[in-house]
Amino acid sequence: MKIGILGFGTVGSGVYEIISNSGNCLMKNLEISKILIRDKNKITLDNMTIEPNELLCDDNIDVIVEVMGGIHPAYEYIMKALKSGKHVVSANKAVVSKYLEEFTQTAKEHNVGFLYEASVGGGIPWLKSIKQVKRIDEISQVYGIFNGTSNFILYNMFEKGYDFNEILKLAQDKGYAESDPSADIDGIDIQRKLTIISSLAFDTVIKEESIPTFGIRHVTKSDINYFKKQNITLKLVATSVKNNNDYCSCVEPVLFTNNTIEANVSENFNIGSLTGSSIGELKFYGQGAGKLPTGNAIVQDIIDIYTEGYQNYPYYFDKKLSLNQNLIKGKYFIRFSNEQSKEVLKDVANDYFKLDSSHAIITNELTIKESQSLFEKLSKSETNLFYARYN
Repeated sequence: MKIGILGFGTVGSGVYEIISNSGNCLMKNLEISKILIRDKNKITLDNMTIEPNELLCDDNIDVIVEVMGGIHPAYEYIMKALKSGKHVVSANKAVVSKYLEEFTQTAKEHNVGFLYEASVGGGIPWLKSIKQVKRIDEISQVYGIFNGTSNFILYNMFEKGYDFNEILKLAQDKGYAESDPSADIDGIDIQRKLTIISSLAFDTVIKEESIPTFGIRHVTKSDINYFKKQNITLKLVATSVKNNNDYCSCVEPVLFTNNTIEANVSENFNIGSLTGSSIGELKFYGQGAGKLPTGNAIVQDIIDIYTEGYQNYPYYFDKKLSLNQNLIKGKYFIRFSNEQSKEVLKDVANDYFKLDSSHAIITNELTIKESQSLFEKLSKSETNLFYARYN
């Protein structure tokens, strides 16, 4: 099976390394024919090119691996490959989350596979497990820690006493965070992943804009010290719940008691949890990012195509679900600065206290609908507002 790789950054080079160095007899049937790179001055291998059509228009190439990142031109290249009768494997959550239904339908129409295991959870066989559970069960809930950068930051704030800006800089130095870390620390990366997870789990099309998202940009050392005294741990979590024909999704900081599995997910690891009607709760833990873990997930998809001739799973995303933001609820920790915000919070406050130079409350139980309305009001006067839901 001949493979073309679009992009040769961290993940693309990981795919190349795994396939080239494996002594597995099955892997010897995989051949990397062409690699697309952006800069002709960085061509170091005979099969590298800066011309995308050398991959997309080559009838000898069976599988296109898209690891370029971003929306364009990734979307155009994927569509051209699928319409040309080539299987596509992608790790690009941005383009997959936006065009999942279209890619899936186009792949069906041209009798090829579109696989995207590596777009969520790095090396964890997470999406594949959702597919397997769905063969028997209806899935009612999915949630987890799906961003290694944010988990690395929070873990080290708890364990080593860093303040936010210090550990963010270290994450950037280690290559965990980009120079512009917004996608990770503001929850955008997880929002995209949750779009993919929820659409797959619930057989419907979940749009990114339907998922309320709040990140960890404004968490402080004072917040962390308070949580430590309460024996609770903060994580940035993606959650989706389905009940009959209703669904609710959100990305927000969540507080777990220290004896839970989620509270003990360390460094840049990920964990995903699902609940099936007969299997109950399942959890999947492992490396959520990185050159070889993510490359491994891509190669696993390639092997599935090679060994199975690709079996088209019955994914039609045709269920009609209604957004119901009352399905997820909980008490909230809210830390704010302005004294006048107390008036906005007076009807929901269960406990009020000072937190260094700021104010904080624990709320009564609120639904996502109620909490989002509240935070929208607060954000008009608060610039460093931070909140987290108790699990």
